[in-house]
Amino acid sequence: MEQSGSTEINLKEAEPSSQISLPDAIQDWTKHHLKQWILQEPELDDCCAQVLYDEDINGRSFLLLNKSDFQHMGIKYGPAMLLLHKRDELAQLKKQEQTTSQGISIRRPCKPYPFHCFHDAYRYTVKRILDVPETGASNLIDPCHEFKAFIHTTPKDQMQKFTEETIRFAAACMNSRTNGTIHFGVGDNPHFEHGQILGVRVTDKEAYVKELLNAVAGHFEYKHVEVANKCIKPPRFVEVLNPDMSSSDTYVIEVDIVPAYVVCQENVYHVYNVERKKMKRKVKGKEECKLCFVRHGATSRDLMAETSKCKPMEEYNKFVESEVKQLSQMRKEAEEKHLIAVKSSVQGSRLSEMITGGTRSLDKSHFEWYVLVTNKSHAMQLESLEFLLEMNLIAVLDFDPESAENGLYKYYEDQRKTNAHFPKEYKITEAVEDIAGRLKLTKNTSWVFCNGCLTNEIGPVKPSDLELWSTEKGASVRDVTSFLCRKDVLPPKRFLVVFLLLSSVTDKMDPMLKIFNNFWEELGGTEQILCICQNDTVFTNWENLISAQCGVNITQRSIYELCLSEINGTILSLWSTNRSSSCFLPCLGGGKVLLRKKDEDSMDTLSILCVNQCEGGGGMDRQSVEERFYKGGKVSWWNFYFSEEPGSVPFIKRDKFGFIKDTIIPELMTLQQACVSFNLCHLPGCGGTTLAMHILWSLRDKFRCAMLRDRNVDFAVAAAQVVRLLTYGVAEQSPCLPVLLLVDDLEEIDALCDLLQHIEKEIVKKDLGSRNPLVVVMNCMRTEVPEQPCQDSVFIGNDLSLNEQDQFKRKLEEIEKTHNNAETFYGFMIMKKNFLPEYIQGVARNTLKGFNLSHKQGQLIAVLALLHVYGQGASLSVSLCEEFLGLQSKPYCASLKFEDEFGKFATLVTRCSVEAKVAYEAVRTIHPRMAEYCLQELTTTYKVTKGEIANLLLTEDSFYESVMGKERLMQDIHGMLVKRQYYSREESIFSPMILAIMKETPGSEEIVLSNAAKRFPKQPIIAQLLARYQYLKKKDFRGAREWAKKAKDLARDNSYVADTCAQVIKHELKYTLANAKHDKPPLAPEKLKEYLKLARAATESFRETQEIARKESRLHAKPGARRDNRSYNTAGCLGEIQVAVIVLEILEKVPVFNHDQLRRNIMAEYLSGNIKIQDIAKKDSKQGHECYFPVLQEYSELLSNLKDNMKRLFDFLDCYFINLAPRYVQKLRREQTIQEELVRCFSCYINLFCMANPAELFKSQSQEVVFKILKGRQFLEMNRADTYCGLLDCLSNKPSGQEMEKIVEVYTFILKNSPDKVKDRVNFIYANVLLHCIKPSSQRIFPYHLLMNQLIHVLQIPIVESDSLALHFIATALLWPEMYSSSYSHRSWEAGELGSYVSRMRNSFWSQMGSVWHSKKPVVHFYLGKKQGYDRLILREQMEKCVSPDLASSLWVNGRIWKQDRVRQLLQQVSGEVCNNAIMAEPIPEVKIPVKPEYKSQLNGRCNGTRVTFFVGFSMNGPLAYDIQCLPTAGRHGIMETY
Repeated sequence: MEQSGSTEINLKEAEPSSQISLPDAIQDWTKHHLKQWILQEPELDDCCAQVLYDEDINGRSFLLLNKSDFQHMGIKYGPAMLLLHKRDELAQLKKQEQTTSQGISIRRPCKPYPFHCFHDAYRYTVKRILDVPETGASNLIDPCHEFKAFIHTTPKDQMQKFTEETIRFAAACMNSRTNGTIHFGVGDNPHFEHGQILGVRVTDKEAYVKELLNAVAGHFEYKHVEVANKCIKPPRFVEVLNPDMSSSDTYVIEVDIVPAYVVCQENVYHVYNVERKKMKRKVKGKEECKLCFVRHGATSRDLMAETSKCKPMEEYNKFVESEVKQLSQMRKEAEEKHLIAVKSSVQGSRLSEMITGGTRSLDKSHFEWYVLVTNKSHAMQLESLEFLLEMNLIAVLDFDPESAENGLYKYYEDQRKTNAHFPKEYKITEAVEDIAGRLKLTKNTSWVFCNGCLTNEIGPVKPSDLELWSTEKGASVRDVTSFLCRKDVLPPKRFLVVFLLLSSVTDKMDPMLKIFNNFWEELGGTEQILCICQNDTVFTNWENLISAQCGVNITQRSIYELCLSEINGTILSLWSTNRSSSCFLPCLGGGKVLLRKKDEDSMDTLSILCVNQCEGGGGMDRQSVEERFYKGGKVSWWNFYFSEEPGSVPFIKRDKFGFIKDTIIPELMTLQQACVSFNLCHLPGCGGTTLAMHILWSLRDKFRCAMLRDRNVDFAVAAAQVVRLLTYGVAEQSPCLPVLLLVDDLEEIDALCDLLQHIEKEIVKKDLGSRNPLVVVMNCMRTEVPEQPCQDSVFIGNDLSLNEQDQFKRKLEEIEKTHNNAETFYGFMIMKKNFLPEYIQGVARNTLKGFNLSHKQGQLIAVLALLHVYGQGASLSVSLCEEFLGLQSKPYCASLKFEDEFGKFATLVTRCSVEAKVAYEAVRTIHPRMAEYCLQELTTTYKVTKGEIANLLLTEDSFYESVMGKERLMQDIHGMLVKRQYYSREESIFSPMILAIMKETPGSEEIVLSNAAKRFPKQPIIAQLLARYQYLKKKDFRGAREWAKKAKDLARDNSYVADTCAQVIKHELKYTLANAKHDKPPLAPEKLKEYLKLARAATESFRETQEIARKESRLHAKPGARRDNRSYNTAGCLGEIQVAVIVLEILEKVPVFNHDQLRRNIMAEYLSGNIKIQDIAKKDSKQGHECYFPVLQEYSELLSNLKDNMKRLFDFLDCYFINLAPRYVQKLRREQTIQEELVRCFSCYINLFCMANPAELFKSQSQEVVFKILKGRQFLEMNRADTYCGLLDCLSNKPSGQEMEKIVEVYTFILKNSPDKVKDRVNFIYANVLLHCIKPSSQRIFPYHLLMNQLIHVLQIPIVESDSLALHFIATALLWPEMYSSSYSHRSWEAGELGSYVSRMRNSFWSQMGSVWHSKKPVVHFYLGKKQGYDRLILREQMEKCVSPDLASSLWVNGRIWKQDRVRQLLQQVSGEVCNNAIMAEPIPEVKIPVKPEYKSQLNGRCNGTRVTFFVGFSMNGPLAYDIQCLPTAGRHGIMETY
């Protein structure tokens, strides 16, 4: 056998050449030591050694040299730099070794790689010490070992060294008949500790395999080559890790020798010391090259070599003649002894038992969650870890810093969604549930890198060595274990911590031991810990270390006799057959696309319904599924699936099922909006959610169906996931199958609007074009009162039709055949009995017999009933109930259900899942009506009042300890206390629960509120509630002020809290005035001062409320602001007006102003700021009045500006309510209440300020024209016609034709005699337009062409900013070019200016309304019609007259109004082209007007330049485009006829 540059291999050299031992410290080296070090470093030039030697450089001087010194001595730049680098590297290594030796010894033993194995996941760690010595033969089966550092060999000599040492060692082992392993990359004395792991770099593993085969063929006798190949195993490359568990890119090369008896028999094996060429063995002197090696102690000795101890060949002959036979027989006997007996094991069964908590089924596992703790994995292990993908892993504590690069994390994350974290993120710095929510703890698996992570995508965070891990990372990882073991994070005893040891743990400093100890302490034992070891050896090391450190025997909590593939198969077999089945989503054309589990995980805000949902579900227990549902639990997809099985009675179809499926949804799909919705309103407990899910189930092959998991989720995130579901598996630019999204139990309809807007934005962002809706949202919403039916809304009540009753009857017959306990299926029977009160009351009475509030079960059932009735189906977490009932200390029984712990009340409760920041299992009463009758029964029979139960809920500390669901419970209780209903004024004073307690036990509500304040000391809304109670109910204004102040201190930037502070003062003022009604007139000065002092304080407080409200609105309007559906808070404006009205009432009682009409006129002038109080005092000579003037003077700032402030607020609110509309009708109802109060206040305002007669004030004034103008302006103000907003309000309030004519007449007179004000001119234009709308036949209407001239004139003169919005709005509407207009050429230039008018209008709108229009939409006052002149402006009212009155309002919601034939005949269709997400309307050539689409998604997929047609609506924020259609063949310009 040959090697380039080599002539002969020296197999006789068994020992390395003797070398001088180097001192540990470099400074102690002599020049001889230094020379030796350089010569043994393969990367350094040998000539450097001689140069430094000649210069007498020793270790101390060597450390002082720099680059220039070396060059001065004649060493070239390259070798000098290498020498410096090696010196510094060695010095650093020495320093680290010194530091380590002063702390913790680096001598850490480790086991050798398992003998005769090639697929074990074992790795070495650099600097560890193999705990086996270099030995000779022992029992022939246990391998002997030989170590070779292999690091001082030059690359060209490495292969020669490897084959030379391996052949010698192998021949020795084969002759000695002993197993053996030779290790390359393991140090030995004197340069290293004996057995020290070093590692060597390997660039080509195949080269080692090939060269070893060549060496065997070249050195063994031909007849023994085949045997040698069987005994000498291929090289094994064992990876070497750094101390911090990262890869070092080095290996220990090992070769195992297995001289089996059946192979070797009694042969003697010789090797040759010749050239390495297979075909050239027959050379002269062959016998002299023949060698025979045996193991002799730690070395291999040649028996044929001459020695001084015996005659030549004597030992060899003795070995050949007798010893080899003896060794062969010993080998045969040793092999027979070590035959592995088949060992019986029950660990498979034990694993099934422990990992499920005794249920032996993971579908019904006692454990809800699993925490995995693992260390470094090996690539060959990953294929046997599939079971991890199917488990509910809430967290993985991973100690492999390279896991994300090539380890377990990469394997898992490729198939499942994970959230990567570092331990510091688990430190409790905020509310626990906020941390859990931020970490998405129960949404996806949280992967915690406990020893750093070396990938840039996640880290990089540098890993720590074992010695330093505890100080650098131990504390933060302890935070992780403490966090996960909290009762309010994971349910006690309902999660299992699994230690999966993929690598051996052999060091007492290993962090896996620290974490075990942490969990052992946190959990109080090993009951919730399971250890899985890949083999017995790993377990033995683990067990010994655990026993030594914790004193715990973990044998009974460990699995170690099963290999990973067996563990994998055992755990996967514990799932039902449907668990691992593939899920598919429908596609257009009837196709399907596979939904990967990872992608499903990533859409964690949605519960996705697949086409093949539940198929193959043989493992699901139909009995238990149906029992839970019929007893009152929430319906699941399994219920629908089982009802479709052969022989089953079909699932009950409510009467509205067909209407929704066959009418509403198909009609919605004809619309051209990207996102449409409809409402499914239902009374609580009437099956609304069940019906909605039934709709989804029946349409799962025609839509991509999903449910929103949590109503409190970030809608921006949910919208992005909805659109991802829409486009999943669909090629780019290909049509998508629409998404049908069920949204259940939103508290506010505005929240639905918010969600729709986010979905719309996401569709626009993705530029998804479609002629039909892409997302249909089914809003299933509970209501307390029946809703009026409309086209896009369905109401489900508590009265079954005859058809529905018949279906329930047939279903009951089936249930009675298949279930033995059907009589306890109260959820089903309540509906079967058509919600019969007598039935529900009878069940409640019989079940609650013997109720005792002092018993724990009684307390829980009472609290659950109260929560269900007043908390909208609120629940208590199972872990909280277990804690309350003291079940945590009881041993777990797999056959016992939690509900049974309620004893005789068990039939009144059911389990449910709650999606929150941390998802958890909860319990609630079975039905809202049952809960109501339980409360009624408790009150009437057992004298337990609602107030008493509420106090129990508020004062029992165990409900608020660190348990799961604590935050949701506190939110529910908070809502029960403060959330009001707005069906009538009386009900809106307090929440329904407080009102019910007031009615049942008057006065006890105060105790409840007091307890609420103690329970929620940091909640400003509770303090606000107490303030409201004090001033509304008790009239204790001092107490109210204290509570209001506390609320304000807790929430200084909350306008609603600020409003309460102002309301306290206002109500105190009103109460004081009401009590003074019986005082004899006139009003005393001191009383006047008291009242005005309160009025001023209230006014200032309301103004502060206004300022805070503006800040709130500006904050909400910012991009990325936290979702808040509340519109601008107008309470401060209304409150200031109300106080001003009270001031008017006060002043009317002051003698200075109350004797006759003249004095009322004086008061009006004074409050208008036209007369100073000093002037009134001078002219008032009436005795007794002088004592009032100082008081009036003191409050002159409040009084003299009263009218202006009232007028300013009236005008602002007019502008706000008339130009901005709520998105939904529910908010409109609330605003109507506010506007009714404004009407009352305005009536008081006009009675004083618009009825005064100025002529009586100044007798000398004889200017009749001025007087008439003044009276005319009073008339306009009185009719709210002095502002453009007040005039536009005529469109909804509809004054009589005569009143509008009078308004136009007054403006005509004013403009004739005082034409200077632009505002009057603009209002005159509005008045004429509105007169035509109200009374088209009026002779007072100004001719249209003259009005246009008037408008054009106004547009050409300078205007102030306050007039810009009104002017440019009406200019845009009236100057929109008309086709066939006779004045077309005359006004073409004005039309050309329309683009600038629109721009200025939008700027003015944002300037005036930008800070207050959050959560509202601009009102469209007019639509563009086909006719000319005044008739071209179409009102909403005119369009609604074209359709059925019952459907008019609902047709607007989803844009169906535009499809009505008669509506389309009214409106003018305009053409234009798409330009940068907007439309440039082109009504006439060379004129382009920017128009915004009503929904931006209508332009998706339409590139710039696409021709479209649309209808135009005019709002204060510019013209809007409706019903946008592509225009494939139309001409470039002109207005298109619809028909």
